[in-house]
Amino acid sequence: MAAHCRGTELGSDFIKTSTGKETVNATFPVAIVMLRAIRDFFWKTGNKVGFKPAGGIRTAKESLAWLSLVKEELGDEWLTPDLFRIGASSLLSDIERQIYHHVTGRYAAYHDLPMS
Repeated sequence: MAAHCRGTELGSDFIKTSTGKETVNATFPVAIVMLRAIRDFFWKTGNKVGFKPAGGIRTAKESLAWLSLVKEELGDEWLTPDLFRIGASSLLSDIERQIYHHVTGRYAAYHDLPMS
């Protein structure tokens, strides 16, 4: 799995696990290596690089696991939109269903919600 970078002339400001279109996408073992490389780069240069796990993240519960991983490896200061994003187009539908459940006490079918 190759890391994809969005960069500037000063270097990369974000790396992501994949394009999200591969057979195997965001995995925890690869992410740990990438997060530790981000941390080492920060310690050596003082420059923060963002992280974006992409592909295969479909539920709110899975997104929380990624959030926890970033927090444990890089700390709270990386838990901002400037340094941490989740590339998961199908995640929005699950978040919408979770909010609907919280408000109404029942789960909606995917076809009942506008973003699904």
